[in-house]
Amino acid sequence: MRKLTTQQLHQRAPSKIIGQSIAHESAAKQVAGEALFVDDRNLPEGSLHAAVITSPIAKGRLLELKLDQLKQHPDAVAVFTADDIPGHRDIGPIFGGDPLLCEGEISFYGQVLAVVVARSHRQAWKLAAWANQELVTVEAEQNIVLTAQQRGDLSDPQSLVRPSHIMGQPISQAQLEQSELVLSGEQQVGGQEHFYLEGQVSLAVPNEDGGVLLYTSSQHPGELQKLIAEVLNIALHRVDVDMRRMGGGFGGKETQAAQWACLASMAAIHTGKAVKLRLPRSVDMTSTGKRHPFYNRYQLGVTKQGLIESAKMEVNGLCGYSPDLSDAIVDRAMFHADNAYSLNQAEVVGHRLKTDMVSHTAFRGFGGPQGIMLIEQAMQDIAVAKGLDALDVRYKNLYREGHATTHYGMPVEQHQDLKNLLQQLEENANYRSRREQIKQHNRQDQLIKKGLALCPVKFGISFTAQHLNQAGALIHIYTDGSVQLNHGGTEMGQGLHTKVQQIVAQTLGIPFDYVLVTASRTDKVPNASPTAASSGTDLNGMAAHNAAKELKQRLLDFAQEHYQVSAEQISIADGHVLIGEQSIAWAELIQQAYLGRVSLSTTGFYKTPKIWYDREQAEGRPFYYFALGAACCEVSIDTLTGEMTLDQVDILHDVGSSLNPAIDIGQIEGAFIQGLGWLTTEELVWNGDGRLLSQSPANYKIPSIGDYPKQMNITLFDQANPEHSIFRSKAVGEPPFMLAIAAWCAIYDAVSSISEHQLPAQLDAPATNERILMACQRQFAYLESKHE
Repeated sequence: MRKLTTQQLHQRAPSKIIGQSIAHESAAKQVAGEALFVDDRNLPEGSLHAAVITSPIAKGRLLELKLDQLKQHPDAVAVFTADDIPGHRDIGPIFGGDPLLCEGEISFYGQVLAVVVARSHRQAWKLAAWANQELVTVEAEQNIVLTAQQRGDLSDPQSLVRPSHIMGQPISQAQLEQSELVLSGEQQVGGQEHFYLEGQVSLAVPNEDGGVLLYTSSQHPGELQKLIAEVLNIALHRVDVDMRRMGGGFGGKETQAAQWACLASMAAIHTGKAVKLRLPRSVDMTSTGKRHPFYNRYQLGVTKQGLIESAKMEVNGLCGYSPDLSDAIVDRAMFHADNAYSLNQAEVVGHRLKTDMVSHTAFRGFGGPQGIMLIEQAMQDIAVAKGLDALDVRYKNLYREGHATTHYGMPVEQHQDLKNLLQQLEENANYRSRREQIKQHNRQDQLIKKGLALCPVKFGISFTAQHLNQAGALIHIYTDGSVQLNHGGTEMGQGLHTKVQQIVAQTLGIPFDYVLVTASRTDKVPNASPTAASSGTDLNGMAAHNAAKELKQRLLDFAQEHYQVSAEQISIADGHVLIGEQSIAWAELIQQAYLGRVSLSTTGFYKTPKIWYDREQAEGRPFYYFALGAACCEVSIDTLTGEMTLDQVDILHDVGSSLNPAIDIGQIEGAFIQGLGWLTTEELVWNGDGRLLSQSPANYKIPSIGDYPKQMNITLFDQANPEHSIFRSKAVGEPPFMLAIAAWCAIYDAVSSISEHQLPAQLDAPATNERILMACQRQFAYLESKHE
């Protein structure tokens, strides 16, 4: 034990790990190519590879699979169909309707019909390609439904994958017409391919207990464990799922990783060999779900000042052939149809349309972006109708005192903070002076038109399925003082493990590198919720914090008894233990505690407080808090070609007290660019027979460096979360995605400037060059008609 001087004691203020821009825990390994993903693992001797045979039609019947020819091929080790499934055949995550393998009825182009297993990846996929071309006989139906307009009667349950839902109160046409102005609008909002860098992949290794160890790229290992056990007809404890890191997920690996995991596991059990199934990019894009396309409509009753008095809103999610997560996704679109604005009296209806395409699924924002798009278009439309600046319309309609309750009955407690954030960004971005400069430019330049928009975001944080708002963690302290941490969240590049590592180090009072986060595993933390809904750090960070607090208290209690001092005389900081005027190393305390028979391992648990939602009454508090943000975007469009450039982006985003500013800013930047892709370049195209045409990087355009803003400024809104979240931080994964809606609104503004904002822009999303050009042509046609 070392005695400290008075000066040393005063100088020993603990280092702050929370709030520091510590590098991502895998950054160096990923840059060096040393970080292991599933496809990098050395395979057990004798491992096999699987490939899938898929449907060549979108709707119809499977008449024949000539499996005998396939089985006789010298490269084929085994072939499996639905008849080879030992247990459950439906892997729907919540509701049924997702067959693991086709059983006769074909529901979408690319549906898996059978699995072929060979000794190499190349052999397996060559066999699958041959089978697709030569060995599959199908009967196609002609009435393929791909759009909301084709869907027809929504009162027919056969038109929907789940029943429709209503929030708020019914609004009649007579009630709308009591206002001085009744506005209406509609929009088509396209879907989006996840385009994760690492595609869908699973490696299943059979074990001696008749179960499997699965290495996978999944956001929900707990669900995979359950589904694999059900498919194999074995107990859950015979299935272990290991998930160290993903090369991106974005929601596409929340439920959609399950099919490939189950197929690999089934093949492993049948063959007795390890089996890996990795999808080529074209198959991945064809056979897995996307962000839901939406068709939205609104009617608003508006005062002459541009204030919304009543709203009748309808969101229609195009769900594909099965429910998947569509019920909750369309619900979230409905929850966010207000964005940051008081609708006063409102009726929000959500339909879940059945279409003859792959079942769409979770994607960053989980329906929220599609709902926010509707009200933000309405803000632009009101501005044109009333001759106002769209920012002023937004200010008028913001949640405010006396008008601070959502259409589902949740109070917006931070409404003043939201206004303050907008005002701060307006000033920082020089919005008013730039607006005048843009007006002057547009009067002088007939070819290049500029647009400007400043839009807020209010995004609810929590799973809307209440039971998912829970998390667990496991911490071991070893006798050398090193700490191993495991929690139920999954790392997909977002920095979750880094933040939770910071949380545990800060809580215990030890340096960051004393803590190691290991792979997410179902045999360490059971029954974990998916890493989704922006809640990864909120849930798992708090669970790990609770575990670390318990361990730290055990150690402090031991030290108090061991050294016969009061609790006030003991503290732990920077890996040292202060005991009165003495100091010992952290590792020394751990050794003493071990010899004193103190348990150095514990679990932590957390469940989100305050949240509830009565879906029958469509009211409650589904979110613990709202994340806030705003973006100001300036664009230029070429009215002869429709080409668009993003000239400047200014973002002010609320992450509460940031756990790691560098990671948070990186998440904001990445989310904005991904949102920009959704709204400007990423266009999903199906042909008339239901085949996805945009199924490769050659014909699906994610943003490139050329699409990046010429100038981009990101600032964190410096204010702690008023709710008791982990170290008063706020979620950052999904909310900044919706900041890109400001870019779409700026394009709308530029297009409408052609008519000097007399005609609203008719601009569906994504606002590709072609759509921008057509919107410009409608503006020119309007001007010509006025001059006739």
